[in-house]
Amino acid sequence: QVQLVESGGGLVQPGGSLRLSCAASGVIFSIYHAGWYRQAPGKQRELVARITTGGNTDYVDSVKGRFTISRDNANNTVYLQMNSLKPEDTAVFYCNINRIGLNFWGKGTLVTVSS
Repeated sequence: QVQLVESGGGLVQPGGSLRLSCAASGVIFSIYHAGWYRQAPGKQRELVARITTGGNTDYVDSVKGRFTISRDNANNTVYLQMNSLKPEDTAVFYCNINRIGLNFWGKGTLVTVSS
């Protein structure tokens, strides 16, 4: 059974940092592309960052220069380092892994940016 478990969310002040982790089990993690999505209250889920099996990365414009996605295939984990957080980053963050015909999601972790 495939499981994705996110951790690292919480309350942080504007300008602060958090690192999200997503641990995968039940899959050969290295053959999946991975990504982080977020859903703010009243808004649609959006792609924040993604990383391919080869390590290529892509970011939504609003987080470029502030967020960094990385992966550790030996530990079946994908990370999202978030710096210079803003109140508008407040959302539930979801981990995703995918390959042709397969798509798996975590249950999400809440990030709240507030003073």
